[in-house]
Amino acid sequence: MFNRNRCLRRVAAIASMSSLVAGCGILSPDDSEDRAPIAVGTTSAPSTLDPAASWDSSWELFRNVYQTLLSYPNAATAPRPDAAKECAFTDDSNQVYRCELRKGLTFSNGDALDARAVKHSIDRIKKIDAEGGPAGLLGSLDRVRAPSEREVVFHLDKPDATFPFVLATPAMSIVAPSAYPADALREGTSVVGSGPYTLRSYTEGTRAELVRNDRYRGYAEPRNEAVTIEYFDTSDAMVKALRAGRVQVTYRGLAADDIITLEGGTGKDEDLQLIEGSGTDISYLVFNPEDPWAGRKPVRQAVAQVIDRAAIAHTVYQDTVDPLYSMVPNGLTGHTTGFFDEYGDPSVAEARRILTGAGITEPVPLTLWYTTDRYGSGTAREFQEIERQLEKSGLFTVTLRSRPWKTYVTGYQKGEYPVFGRGWSPDFPDADNFIAPFVGEQNALGTPYRAPRITGDLLPRSRRETDRAGVVEEFEEAQEILVSDARLLPLWQGRQYVATSEDISGAERSLDPSTIMMMWELHRKTSW
Repeated sequence: MFNRNRCLRRVAAIASMSSLVAGCGILSPDDSEDRAPIAVGTTSAPSTLDPAASWDSSWELFRNVYQTLLSYPNAATAPRPDAAKECAFTDDSNQVYRCELRKGLTFSNGDALDARAVKHSIDRIKKIDAEGGPAGLLGSLDRVRAPSEREVVFHLDKPDATFPFVLATPAMSIVAPSAYPADALREGTSVVGSGPYTLRSYTEGTRAELVRNDRYRGYAEPRNEAVTIEYFDTSDAMVKALRAGRVQVTYRGLAADDIITLEGGTGKDEDLQLIEGSGTDISYLVFNPEDPWAGRKPVRQAVAQVIDRAAIAHTVYQDTVDPLYSMVPNGLTGHTTGFFDEYGDPSVAEARRILTGAGITEPVPLTLWYTTDRYGSGTAREFQEIERQLEKSGLFTVTLRSRPWKTYVTGYQKGEYPVFGRGWSPDFPDADNFIAPFVGEQNALGTPYRAPRITGDLLPRSRRETDRAGVVEEFEEAQEILVSDARLLPLWQGRQYVATSEDISGAERSLDPSTIMMMWELHRKTSW
């Protein structure tokens, strides 16, 4: 909706998160009289401050305090140089990737950011190989060379056109060799990086204070002097802080009820903006192949036949998410509707036929696990709705269990859960990243998924192709296999919602293709 008297109350920035409606005058941070930090609220707190240990929401902070060779300027869908001046494959087989660094790069402690530092940063990820860390993203990397001060060369052991996307993830953040050991994780609550901000202070699970880094040399052009990130346990607490003015921006973790209320834009919320954008976050179920029940294909197929995604999206999330029938979300090349094509609308009769055909005539006992503090307050209601659907069918008896994220991760990595819920925010905007992390002997889920046709043929073939629009057939076939196996069951695809006070601008430009907030885009308006 649009209020002509006050320029903009709420704006929908679909797909491209395009620019705000013209007419709101802004000045540069240098001209602003109010140079106080912009306070940002989120429910997604870091689990670590060391990039070698993180393949999770810690990336939200990393993008702002560390630097990567490549990154995503606003509206970019392919990686562009950041710490690098230029990068490119130097061979026809996509196995040798060379980057030339910008001149004069330094870390926040004054150390030079050179090719040796880049090599050190990438090598330590593989050497440390932290549990839950990002080493798996470097599966195609054979070795890194630093032949000169500003030249880095990556040698891959197989063709991999997605390697530039990997280098653009915050997992590949460049760290100072003097501050980050080659064979151990860095301890403490300080960061030595070269990103747009330095981390002035950090209190685990509570607050991160960022100040503009005058040493930064890259593509970003910060429009504020400082940002304070406040970490909340619930959407309710975060929205209360927004309404009270303690934070000016919220960017991850808004519950459906709060989104609907903010969309109304009346009463106490009339001075708030809600920005909506398309998202590629997904939610899905994982079935443990070692479990006596979840490991049986007919049981998984019967669950897939009963689950009503539309009901979950409407009842639990009030249509702030969309039903998903493919592990590759809508909007990316390679998206299909495979699960709908195979199972159609929910059908108890068809699910019963699947089970009885496998000799299963009694209700199947299943224990479903979810995390209490990772994906928002709607998660518990989502799993209660799944429990209701499965039990109403008369084909299943369901037990729900839950844990906080840190212990939840340990549990599924040890194979303790028969069925568990996961969410996925993409490492990079390519269909490869919604398939490759979940298959193979070692994957991001801790549950081996042997899919030799995918891992041995389809993914390697797709990675030979630099033009990612040219690999649709490979991704479609891979998803046919995922549908047939029913080891992973997609549930819904999220949208992006950012709520801000009316004096803040730039939020519509602040989310990169992996929906990580680039804090430097935020700034205060100075006139209406």
